[in-house]
Amino acid sequence: QLQASGGGLVQAGGSLRLSCAASGRTFNSYSMGWFRQAPGKEREGVARIRFVGGSKYYRDSVKGRFTISRDNVKNTVYLQMNNLRPEDTAVYFCAATPTVPLTLTEALDPRRYDYWGQGTLVTVSS
Repeated sequence: QLQASGGGLVQAGGSLRLSCAASGRTFNSYSMGWFRQAPGKEREGVARIRFVGGSKYYRDSVKGRFTISRDNVKNTVYLQMNNLRPEDTAVYFCAATPTVPLTLTEALDPRRYDYWGQGTLVTVSS
């Protein structure tokens, strides 16, 4: 199971750190991703990290502002979000996949993820 936490209300320009703790099974051979879904919009990939090697992928709109990282000992993945914007407002989800992406699009495609946690709401006020 995956448990996401760390969401909240923050002003534009502020920061939040999301956490995704894995339990019940090991995800050491899986890649982990963060996704978000705003009201009335489709779920979109935000960032991804491989547990082995640590390769990272980001959607263009968060590059330079968001950082994904992981702690394999704690079986936890983090998403540090800086310089938040109102358009970052969404429910954020973490997910796991055993697939190896060939492109950025594949890396952030929610259809390629098998395990999902519940979401955590991030609200950025202007």
